[in-house]
Amino acid sequence: MSKGRTDMEVGADGVAVIAVVNPPVNALSVDVLYSLMGNYEEAIRRNDVRAIVLIGKGGIFCGGLDINVLGAIQKNILEKVKVDYIDAMTDALEVAVKPLVAAIDGLAFGGGLEFSMACQARISTPMAQLCLPELQLGVIPGFGGTQRLPRLIGLTKALEMIMLSKHIRAEEAHQLGLVDAIVSPEELLRAARHWALDICESRRPWVRALSKTDKIEPPEQAREILKFARDQAQKRAPNLKHPLICIDVIEEGIVSGPRAGLRKEGIAFQELFFSDTCKSLVHVFFSQRATLKIAGVTDLGLMPRNLTKVAIVGGGLMGSGIATSLILNHYPVVLKEENEKFLNAGVDRIKANLQSHVRKGKMTQEKCEKTLSLLTGVLDYERFKDVDLVIEAVMDNVKLKQQIFAELERHCPPHCILATTTSTIDLRLIGQNTNCQDRIVGAHFFNPAHTVPLLEIVRTQHTLPQAVIDLLDVGKKIKKTPIVVRNCTGFAVNRMFFPYTQTALFLLDRGMDLYKIDHACTGFGMPVGPFRLADHVGFGVALGTGMQYLEDFPDRVYKSMLVPLMIEDKWTGKASKRGFYMYEGRRKAIPDPDTMTYVDKLRSMAGSSTDPEVKLSVTDAS
Repeated sequence: MSKGRTDMEVGADGVAVIAVVNPPVNALSVDVLYSLMGNYEEAIRRNDVRAIVLIGKGGIFCGGLDINVLGAIQKNILEKVKVDYIDAMTDALEVAVKPLVAAIDGLAFGGGLEFSMACQARISTPMAQLCLPELQLGVIPGFGGTQRLPRLIGLTKALEMIMLSKHIRAEEAHQLGLVDAIVSPEELLRAARHWALDICESRRPWVRALSKTDKIEPPEQAREILKFARDQAQKRAPNLKHPLICIDVIEEGIVSGPRAGLRKEGIAFQELFFSDTCKSLVHVFFSQRATLKIAGVTDLGLMPRNLTKVAIVGGGLMGSGIATSLILNHYPVVLKEENEKFLNAGVDRIKANLQSHVRKGKMTQEKCEKTLSLLTGVLDYERFKDVDLVIEAVMDNVKLKQQIFAELERHCPPHCILATTTSTIDLRLIGQNTNCQDRIVGAHFFNPAHTVPLLEIVRTQHTLPQAVIDLLDVGKKIKKTPIVVRNCTGFAVNRMFFPYTQTALFLLDRGMDLYKIDHACTGFGMPVGPFRLADHVGFGVALGTGMQYLEDFPDRVYKSMLVPLMIEDKWTGKASKRGFYMYEGRRKAIPDPDTMTYVDKLRSMAGSSTDPEVKLSVTDAS
């Protein structure tokens, strides 16, 4: 369990500086919370203290509530932390008779940002980052953030920050009014002390966030903003309740006043804190961090090498997505295709991905063009002689991959990592015609590769730990969540996922409606159903994966001829705009009545039952 504290020093100017000390991110552990309140109450009592500055030790203000405490409380290792006690703490900061200024450097996340909003002013450094990420853990801001943030920056921006867990930099925070001044790290403490004394001596206004009303939108506009926020929350995650509860809490403060909002926030926070959703998302949080600790790899003291140039073989949906992710994160990329037509198509996909960022306001056109300049298209291996990492992203065909890896061994430098995006094929098979199996590794991305955060890193018994360390580092830099797995058919993700698609095909062949199957799966909480997913991935990939399983596990695979029948007529999924669904524009999927022609043909060939009441156990399908 994390230990922490706060230290207090009172200067000759009468300013008490309370510093949070709980490395690495100065999280709010139970020890820190009690120590903070103790020092604060002492500062209020002391006659030699005129004002107070709250700061974080070591260049980080506060990373929020200690997540280890959160998990421990949910497992009943600790007594329940009373939210009303924490509310009393933030309340005490805001209504105190001595001004309090937050000096923000580095991170001000979650409870740390909420504590700062209870202060009378916030001074930050230029590189400070501010965020309320609580919704990612299944709870809502519980230290007054739902009430203070809208009053400081307005309802629209507050909802954006809270609902999207959006990080903002100091400059934007200053423009919004969340930060009062920006100074250099060297000037931070001095500026905060002066600001606190200015408030004390009435040279600056004494601002109490809960009393502010000038940033709150008029009632009619506020209702529209809240309605829009609810609609967006339901579209993003229709099965999650806590985002809607958060909006209700914010609305309570707007309609009934901040005190009513705080009461509702406290009740909602405690209920959500012990909910199954929160427990599951906390488990996900710890699981994601556990992926970076691999026995026999990360415990060897190896440091990642600086991989500065990446090559990709194959510019299809997967290759272009990976290239997009890399150049967006400042990696120069060489993209190889077998002919000019395929290369141009791959480059066009990457351009379209970047233009999507421009349309959504995530980057300017100038930055888009600068990012695209990191991409070089080629038709041979001449440019591969100085690359540090190659990612092969062609179709799952063993002979083709073997040929490519033999070429890569000849043209790439000896230190270069050779990665394959295969989702099922044994890596030893792919590299069997080479003498470099120690630097062959799997880098299995998931479509669309530039947006889906998961990255499956596959190692064989021959793969060097250094190659895994290097790929973990690249994954982190391109904002992926890596999981390192052993080499086997399907690896981890597809091995777990395969029964899902197998069961769907089994049910379809035996009379159940295709679109009802998809609807049932999305109703359960899956982002898309199995047939919509097959359209997105592409029938070629689906067929290749299925054949690999059939070859390795012939007695455990349900064999459906539906996809091969559709492929015969060049129905290949979303890429061809004909699959289980029809596609209008880039995204809109519409049920395709012609699909039933193939389903009926398959059922007549197999003489299958059309009774929709046929039941299936998972073991039958897998």
